[in-house]
Amino acid sequence: DILSYEEILRLVRVAVDLGITKIRITGGEPLVRKGVCQFLSQLSQINGLDDISLTTNGALLGKNLDRIKAAGVQRLNISLDTLNPEKYAQITGRDTFEQVWSAIHQARELGFSPIKINVVALKGYNDDELTDMARLSITYPFHVRFIEYMPIGIAQMRRDDLLSTMDIKNKIKELGPLLPVQRNAQDGPAERFRFTDAAGEIGFISPISHHFCNTCNRLRISASGQLRSCLMSDNQLDLRKILRNKGSEEE
Repeated sequence: DILSYEEILRLVRVAVDLGITKIRITGGEPLVRKGVCQFLSQLSQINGLDDISLTTNGALLGKNLDRIKAAGVQRLNISLDTLNPEKYAQITGRDTFEQVWSAIHQARELGFSPIKINVVALKGYNDDELTDMARLSITYPFHVRFIEYMPIGIAQMRRDDLLSTMDIKNKIKELGPLLPVQRNAQDGPAERFRFTDAAGEIGFISPISHHFCNTCNRLRISASGQLRSCLMSDNQLDLRKILRNKGSEEE
């Protein structure tokens, strides 16, 4: 049901021929799939691909860091919604906070850059920690990204449950003014800032309170080969069918 690595590589080559220069491997959790580091190495050898990043929950990151770096990946996005080990186990269902936290610092010592920490803001779960999470960007060269919770599929959310970007900014303003960071052409939907003399950055992704459809520059291919231009839409194109039917590059 899922694409082989060879099929993914073919899609990437076609995408690069069409002008795409940045690829992110995400999931789910990419590191659970056998042979992923060899796949990353093959990906990094595609001419015209300037930027490869990996999104992970960090649980398997520590023991794979050397191979990921050897494969040519420099950028990591790590999901981390809390700095409290007990709360981490409650949110994720796994008591693995310490190994994730250790892997983040191992990655920093190995020279991965940037290391982005993705924080989904959850009212009643981590809203009391947002200042501590933001403070990480002052001490370390991390890019801390605060993301509004976005219900997808069958997930339900009441308006009163929303912790908006404005709410988050109000909670972390005690750390000082947020200074805008100049965007570049490959930036995604995040608004970028930094605190004065901070080692890293702060970012805000606001899919609910401030729709960014007009500036969205993302395409997504699911594990099963469905091309989607929007997570909030059910519209998708079946690329797996074309691949399996020996479709041409033009198709």
